[in-house]
Amino acid sequence: MTMAVSHAPTGEALEKLRAEAHAHIRDLRARIGKLDDDGIDLILRTARSHYAWQDRPVPREVLEAIYEITAAGPTSMNTCPARFYFVESPEAKTRLAKALKDKNIDKMMSAPGTVIIAHDLDFWKELPFLFPHEDRRPHFEGKPEHAETTAFRNGTLQGAYFMIAARALGLDVGAMSGFSNKIVDEEFFAGTTLRSNFLCNFGYADETALFQKLPRLPFDKACKFL
Repeated sequence: MTMAVSHAPTGEALEKLRAEAHAHIRDLRARIGKLDDDGIDLILRTARSHYAWQDRPVPREVLEAIYEITAAGPTSMNTCPARFYFVESPEAKTRLAKALKDKNIDKMMSAPGTVIIAHDLDFWKELPFLFPHEDRRPHFEGKPEHAETTAFRNGTLQGAYFMIAARALGLDVGAMSGFSNKIVDEEFFAGTTLRSNFLCNFGYADETALFQKLPRLPFDKACKFL
């Protein structure tokens, strides 16, 4: 590769940016030390995966805000490999339905939208922009297994960030894995370097379809001190 990484700040400009970052974190910690119980309940503790939906569209500006929050979440080397394809039109839903198991078709068709959470195997080509202070492309060029593992791991993280961000902005979500990744990739990503990971319905839920919240493993069963 010959393209230089030329837009990274240096000298006084870099020091100014670092000082601003330090001040921002100090100010944030001074304003808010932690979320209150209601905030934690909304995004995780008592939040639910939903399967039935109100007939209420989700404005595009809400989805753009969710992406902005999602993109702020950490990924290794700021790789940001996730790509989000919003399936909302009847035509796109019909295409997506080809990949779903029968029990998931109604869930997807009745939701205001479904996002295909995918990752780009060539994410590393964006690193001069995303990680400008050092050229990290040689870590991935010509190493497809390493690139795929990195893309899948960090794309999955970003998918989780998306779900939390959606809940934080008042939407409900219902992730799905009962589908064929192969069919989704053939239908939506043929001829590209994108690969699907999982699907997530989003919108405003009809909570009357819920059953009781299922148990989770207790701390002592799931966690160990070493």
